[in-house]
Amino acid sequence: MPTNVLKEITPLTASDCFTIFARTKTEFDFPLHYHEEMELNLIINAKGAKRVVGDHMEEIDEAELVLVGSNLPHVWKTHKCRSQEIQEITIQFHKDLFDEKMLRRNQLHFIRDMFEKSKRGILFSKITTQQLSGRLKQLRTKQGFDSVLELMSILHDLSISRNMRILSDASFSNIQQSYNSRRIEKAMEYMNQNFDKPVVLADAAKLANMTEVSFSRFFKTHTGISFIDSLLEIRLGHASRLLIETNKPVAEVAYHCGFNNISNFNRLFKKKKSCTPKQFREDYSSESRVFI
Repeated sequence: MPTNVLKEITPLTASDCFTIFARTKTEFDFPLHYHEEMELNLIINAKGAKRVVGDHMEEIDEAELVLVGSNLPHVWKTHKCRSQEIQEITIQFHKDLFDEKMLRRNQLHFIRDMFEKSKRGILFSKITTQQLSGRLKQLRTKQGFDSVLELMSILHDLSISRNMRILSDASFSNIQQSYNSRRIEKAMEYMNQNFDKPVVLADAAKLANMTEVSFSRFFKTHTGISFIDSLLEIRLGHASRLLIETNKPVAEVAYHCGFNNISNFNRLFKKKKSCTPKQFREDYSSESRVFI
């Protein structure tokens, strides 16, 4: 965790399942922060604001719905937003709202998978945001057990929704993902341990005891992305963390993360993050001022 990110002590007590806030404001003024609790944020009328979740930064549209996992740094900043009526509904709930045994039940596997993904932050689709915004607004009017049932129902509907987008890189938050395949896990372990060195498909295929062609197809089927793209994601996640936590020159960061060509590193970083490494470091530093 970057040392200059504020740890928030939320108002959610150990005796309550969740807490909900609804605000209308003209700007975002809270610093980059993290907390133990999971957080579901509905933002409306904030086109041009900037969202930071983990190492992901993005200018947002008119409305969005984001689930932030436990201890994941996040913030919304006014940026280019000119709205005088930004609406924000924030729901914070304990990460053990569903205990581990309950989450292992078949009927809850979608929620379990969503919670796992939330460790990197999830942006839900525009359609899902539109469909659930009314229920999120109405949640404040419910009391007691009914409110808990409705929150669980909302979480279930989110978990089965389509086109959710993962925001932060796994390697930024040191997340160990499970792929239900020992071969894939061996390959990921190999990449995570050797990302700063030359990594080739042939070596990973040997670990999996497969041909390169078969392993390449097998890897993409199980992970959803190619071997090369997965390696790039790992390297860029580590690079993002070094840019935030150290003062190492960009060229040195690139070298330490397996990039031997600074121009190539700059190009790939900008393609993934929509900004140069230098801009990323400056933008993150401006969000991460120390607050007492």
